[in-house]
Amino acid sequence: MLERASSSWLSVLTAPSPRGPAPTGRDQRLDMFRGLALVMIFINHVPGTVYENFTNRNFGFSDAAEAFVFMSGMAAGLAYSSRFISGSIWLATAKVWARARQLYFVHLTITMLSLAIFAGAALWFDLPQVLARNNIPILFQKPLSGLIGLPLLTHQLGYLNILPLYITLLLATPLFLIIGLRRPMLLLIGSILLWMAAGQFRLNLPNFPTRGGWFFDPFSWQILFVVGLLCGSAMKQGRTFVPYNRVLFWAAAAFTAFILAWVKVDALASVGRDALSWLQRHGVPFYFTAFDKTYLTLPRLSHALVLFYFMASLGFVRTFADSKYAEPLKLMGRQGLPIFASGTVLSMLGQAIKTPRHADPLFDGLMFAIGLGLMVALAWALDRTGKLKSAKPVVTP
Repeated sequence: MLERASSSWLSVLTAPSPRGPAPTGRDQRLDMFRGLALVMIFINHVPGTVYENFTNRNFGFSDAAEAFVFMSGMAAGLAYSSRFISGSIWLATAKVWARARQLYFVHLTITMLSLAIFAGAALWFDLPQVLARNNIPILFQKPLSGLIGLPLLTHQLGYLNILPLYITLLLATPLFLIIGLRRPMLLLIGSILLWMAAGQFRLNLPNFPTRGGWFFDPFSWQILFVVGLLCGSAMKQGRTFVPYNRVLFWAAAAFTAFILAWVKVDALASVGRDALSWLQRHGVPFYFTAFDKTYLTLPRLSHALVLFYFMASLGFVRTFADSKYAEPLKLMGRQGLPIFASGTVLSMLGQAIKTPRHADPLFDGLMFAIGLGLMVALAWALDRTGKLKSAKPVVTP
């Protein structure tokens, strides 16, 4: 999601619009949907507001996290795959790992800034309760162990655990690309088997000093990243990994509508949950029947992939992405990493501000308007700076 790639997660599974081939040139849907994902993450990371009821997690089984990981894989395929086709494998690997190193230091920075925000809220505004959540208490109970766990990524603050997943997947990206560029179906099958093994045997990276594993299990979530990587790699070579098919499109549309009804109609949701419970009682593994986020169980995974394919096939979305109305989203999308980092810190500040207050549409709206305004302003400044740096100097005679 954070790479400066040349296409869009809306081209999920790289399917063209049913109205015909996509026009040439940069696909503006990339930046628009990156920006939209950043907005949803920002809102969702300030719980207790009325506006979190309108983000995409309320209309299906998946949420912005699935889009983030899929787009990360697609961006990695677009940005790095050609280096593994022609050129030094070592230099290509070094390029990917340099990005992982950058994300690691960004993660540590936003972690420390978030801790400073919560400490300030407790110290200066008499809000000690902010230190009792988001995996912070262990830092007081076992400070030495906690200070070891933070840089090792074995202890992650709540709402700050998606970058460690992305870093881990980037470290594995060279191996993914070496296999996927030569045997894409082998990589896909291996990814599916690893996802199943992770669910079956609860494979996960360990936490320290707390017990358990990572909130986003890399062995499970790699499947979304790998699918995105294969799509991005294919696009980079002018191909499609899963081309548009009318029957597949209408099947995806029907499935998306069914899941929407499941989420919004209590009677249908009750029947659906009963059916899944019956399957689990009769021996079907939990990763096929549960809604577990850590292990990216099948209901979440299937909804994400089908939704991406369906959205990729809607021609009018491209028209909107090319319009001026999508410009604020595109600005944020073009500056993915700094806006993600800034939005995360702002959302932690929003949590502290919201602590003594109940949901209030006016107050929450003002808070989000200021936060999003700052994000758009930062994106504009960075975008403008980048354009000025890349502009060729005018030589006067």
